[in-house]
Amino acid sequence: MFGMNVKEIDAQQFAQWVEEDGHKMRVIDVRQMEEIAQGTVPKAEALPLHTLPIKVNELDKSEKLVMVCRSGARSAQACMFLQQQGFSNVFNLRGGMMAWV
Repeated sequence: MFGMNVKEIDAQQFAQWVEEDGHKMRVIDVRQMEEIAQGTVPKAEALPLHTLPIKVNELDKSEKLVMVCRSGARSAQACMFLQQQGFSNVFNLRGGMMAWV
């Protein structure tokens, strides 16, 4: 949907990753703070999309990153941006929070 270079995972696979002890990842919620206040996925850190270019240096390129938003569109944009910045281990939660609930 957003180009072949964006790796996506579905909600079932994400839930499995969250439950696995040895599966190291960092979950980034790119929604606005008002949206995040209504609930988010397990282990998620708030990093609204508009702040990503400013805070990209706080992310580790060696970490597995899972990007989350409401529907998967903003998180896909975040994935594309991070890939342009040299991140390769980035995944979009397909369907976002709408698929998670």
